[in-house]
Amino acid sequence: MKHQTLDQLQTIAKVQPLSTYPFMTRQQRIERWAALLEKDPDRCLGALSGTEHLKREARDSSRCEGSPITVAFEDPVLRELGLRDDSYGEAKRFFELTDWHLHSIVCSCHVGTTFKAQWAAARVRKTIGGNKLLEWLSEKLWH
Repeated sequence: MKHQTLDQLQTIAKVQPLSTYPFMTRQQRIERWAALLEKDPDRCLGALSGTEHLKREARDSSRCEGSPITVAFEDPVLRELGLRDDSYGEAKRFFELTDWHLHSIVCSCHVGTTFKAQWAAARVRKTIGGNKLLEWLSEKLWH
């Protein structure tokens, strides 16, 4: 294999970066999600129903039109970084959240069937600086 510089490769092939957006840490992705929700704080969002009662497969595939997860999925930056859809399981994977965290953000048992984006933004931000012992204990009780 012959080593060539990027300039040399440009003369024989169109070389493009894999992504137009830089890498984001978990915290940066979560902060972006909260900021997206705060852009329209009075936006009425839909809640997912009974996520804590669903079996894992059903919970992971559950979604609600116009949920806080939908707001994240509407963002081209987060999609470019790998957010594939607006399902519960995909948000859990992409934002590296526990069931306990995501449940507290999107489940109807906390807010009813609809709620304001500013409430969701506050819940999203809370996942960044939460109590680690309480999170661990809640996760153990969840399963």
